[in-house]
Formats: sequence, C-alpha cells, structure tokens
Amino acid sequence: METLNTILKLAAGVGLFLFAMYLVEESLKNLSGRSFKLFLQRITKNNIGAVIGGTIVTGVLQSSSMVSLMVLAFVGAGVFTMKNAMAIILGANLGTTLASWLVATLGFKTNIEVIAYPAVCLGGFLLILLGTRKNIKYISYFLLGFGLMFIGLSFMKTAMEAQVQYFDFSQYASMPLIVFLLIGFLITLIVQSSSVTMALTLSALNAGAIGFPMAAAIVLGGETGTIIKILLSAIGGNASKKRVALGNLLFNIFITAIAFALLKPILLLITDVIKIKDPLIGLVTFSSLINLLAIVLFLPVLDLFTQFLERFFKNTDGNSAAFISHASITEPETALDLFRRETSYFIYNSMLFNLELFKIDTLALKKQSDYIEINEKKSFASKTSEEKYEFLKQLQGEMQAFYLKLRTKLNSEQNSELSQLISAARSSMHAVKSVKDIDSNIMDLSHSSKDIKYQFFMHHKKETENLYLKLSAFLSMEEPVNFEELEAIFNTIQNNYTTALNTFYTEVQLTIVENIDITTVINFNRELFMSNKAMLMALKDLILDEKNAQNFNEISIYKT
Repeated sequence: METLNTILKLAAGVGLFLFAMYLVEESLKNLSGRSFKLFLQRITKNNIGAVIGGTIVTGVLQSSSMVSLMVLAFVGAGVFTMKNAMAIILGANLGTTLASWLVATLGFKTNIEVIAYPAVCLGGFLLILLGTRKNIKYISYFLLGFGLMFIGLSFMKTAMEAQVQYFDFSQYASMPLIVFLLIGFLITLIVQSSSVTMALTLSALNAGAIGFPMAAAIVLGGETGTIIKILLSAIGGNASKKRVALGNLLFNIFITAIAFALLKPILLLITDVIKIKDPLIGLVTFSSLINLLAIVLFLPVLDLFTQFLERFFKNTDGNSAAFISHASITEPETALDLFRRETSYFIYNSMLFNLELFKIDTLALKKQSDYIEINEKKSFASKTSEEKYEFLKQLQGEMQAFYLKLRTKLNSEQNSELSQLISAARSSMHAVKSVKDIDSNIMDLSHSSKDIKYQFFMHHKKETENLYLKLSAFLSMEEPVNFEELEAIFNTIQNNYTTALNTFYTEVQLTIVENIDITTVINFNRELFMSNKAMLMALKDLILDEKNAQNFNEISIYKT
C-alpha cells in the first residue's frame, strides 16, 4: 500500500510539473507576443546569430519543442532557410537547460515552500480578481506555473525519498547504461518534456535511487525523446519542413551516440577536472555540456549538413500560398504572423499583375528580395496574364479558408488584426479584378491612333506608375507610413480621377470623337480609379493599426 501511495504521489508530481510547464509556456508566449518571433527573424542572418537567437528565446520561453515547431512553420513558409532553422534548433536545445539549472538550484537547494506557496497564492488571487485583463491573466498563469512547478518537484522528491526506504535500488546498479538511456528516451517520449525527465532524474539522484552515470544516461536519452512531436508536425508538410525534421532527428541521434560513447570521459571532466562534487549540479552541467558539444560539432559543418538534407524529399507543393500552406493553427500566433506575410505577398503579386497589364516596368517592385525566390519557385513570371489571375484567385481562396480556421483560435485583439488582413486581401483582389476588366480598354487606348485617347491613357499610365512606386515603398517598409500620408495619396487618386474626366470632357468638345470611344474612356477612368482606391485600402489594412484603419474608413472613399 505504501508503494502504491508513493507511485501515486510521484505521478501527481509529474502531472503537476507538466501542468506548471504548460502554464509558464502559455504565459510567456502570450506576454512576449510576436516580439520573440521578430527577434528571431532579425537575428538569424547568420549561423552564430541563429544559435544565439534560439538559445535566448528558448531560455525565456522554456520550451525547445515550441521553438522548434515555430521554426518548422517558418521554414515551411520560406521565412527561414533550412540552414538557419537548424542553427536555431541547436541554440534551442541549449536554451532549454536553463530550466534544469533553476530546478537543480532552487528546487533542491532552498526551501521549496518559501518560493512556491506565495507564488501560487498571489497568482490565484490575481487570476480571480483581475483575470479579465490580458496581461494580468498571463502574469497570474506565470506565477501559478512557477509555484506549481516546484510543488510538483517537491512531490517527486519526497516520493523518491520514500521509495528508497522501501525498495533496494542497488540491484539495478550493475545494469548496462544503455538501459537507462532507453528509459530516458521512453519517459520523454511519453510526457513530451525533457524538463520533466530532468526533474524526475534529479529527484531520483537526490534520493540516492540512482548514481551519477545512470542519471546522465537517462538525461541523454531524454535529448532525443521530444523529436516525435516535431516529426508528427512535419508529416504532410512541404519538403523543407520534412528536411528540417529529418535533420533534427539525425542531429539528436548523432549527438546522443557521441555523448554516450564518451560518457565516462565527460563525467570525469565534470567531477575531476571542473571538480563539481554535487551530483545535481554535475547532472545539469552534463546536460549543458553535451548541447554545447553539439553546437561546436555541427556549426562548422552546417552548410554541408543542409546540402546533405537537400537530397531527401521532393518538392511537391502545389499550393499558391507561400507562407500559410503548411502553417498550423495549433500555433495561432505563428500562424497569424505567417498570414500577415501571406497578405503582403498577395498584395505584392497583385501590384505586379496590374503593372504588367499596363506594360509598366516592374523592376522597382521586383527588388523586394523576400518574394523574388518564392515567385521563381512558383514560376509566377512565366505565367500568362490569365494564369496569373487564376493564381491570385486560388491564393485568395486558400487565404480565406485558412482565415476561417484560424479565427476560432485567436483572442479578440488578434481576431481584429486577422480581419484587417483578410480585408486587405479582398481589397487587393478587387483592385486586380478592376484592372483585368479594362484589359481590352488598355489595349484599345494604348494602340489608338487618336491622340485624345492615346494621351489620356499615357497620362493615367504615368499616374499609376507614380502611385505604385509609393505603395510598393510602403509595402517593403522602405518608407515610414502614417495616416496623413495615406490620406494624401487617396486625395491624389480622387483628384486624378476628377481632373482627368473634366479634362477629357473639355477636349471632347473641341474634336470629333465617336460615342463608343467616350464610353471606353469613361469606363477605363472609373475602373482604374476603383482599382487604385482598392489597392490603397489594401495597404491601409495591412499597415495601419485597428483604430487608424477605422478612422481611414470614414473618409468618403466611394465618391466617384
């Protein structure tokens, strides 16, 4: 009976620790918002920066799995290169050891109750009294998670200490270390948290149930156990996602094998050279050392490693979407970031389509390197106008379908942003359709022998080119954007429409023009005005915050 109570207490400790890690992860993920994702994107320009970024972000968020899944989504969308993705994962594995240091020092070297109970008390009160406020809610989650993590650890520690009194663990001391390696792998495979495996191992080591080499073997096995979550996420993904997942698996297996083969020398380094006598500190030092070893071994050969991975899996991506086709709504914030990029990509191609119908040079717009490689992969430039139009329609459909799935996973603030983004896509498609509808008018006016028609077209072609130069600078963030500047551009669009129409009416009175030509010019002028206005509205919804976007809507945008 006593053994059963001990096992139940140990299981309760594991459950509490897992729940606590979930609360901490959720709180930090929501409190940090997209800042960590932007930080990762800024710092990953080179391999060393990617490793540092992965270490810092995982050290703060305390979930290498979450960071790895986020990276998997971004590499599938083409935001990260495969090489940088692998570098980030190298750093993430090192960053997750911070939790081990906290558990080994605070959890076993101090009075746990002094830390845990006040945190749970304060977190509970804040959640009940002020939990309707977003920041307070997640601060409460963090406090509750922080406190419950140490309470769960306390359960595991006392359960292990009690079990040592009733059970003789010495009989297992002669077992091969590979058995403990497999135990660590299986525990992590089941609970999907290397932090839990570490906490359990520290508890067993602290109670004397296992020795230092056995504990090190268990921790080493746990290094590979979390890979199943990443492998499952990559199933059904594009070739890049599968390659990163395969690379992560091969990397973990290789490091586990190398560290296991060198286990005794590494442990001697810790105990005899570094002279760490405390087995708990020694164990977390071991965990950090093997992840540092992984960085030292893999960073110099990362280029060769990624070239090797390129041999696997064929690119079979038939989607129009560049970013969201392999995003997962189980990571809603990452999915929202990718949807934002998809919207920008959609507007970019919409602008290309319109400019090409006008036979306007698109070199300035094509300089946006973020999308050049994507369009090369999708052979966008070689498509006919009709094929490009169908591509944009397909892309809008994929965005709309993803929007409907994602909106149920977001909070009200995020949903507002998502609604603006899908509105931007609709406006952009409206701009494309309006120009496509006057394709025949463009051909008629641009090839007309009648000077009044030709000059009318050339005037609008120049105005459209100037407008799109400004809008593309906003899209690429080359120029800062504010409400007043967008309003000034709208007024310019409105004035161009009115002035061109009035000028044409005046000139028509001075020359002979067929009635059908008047209809062509008026229709062309109106549709182009509607298109330019819709494109501006798309940029407005993409760039402005919710309040300013709503204020912009109050402008008399439908004056024609």
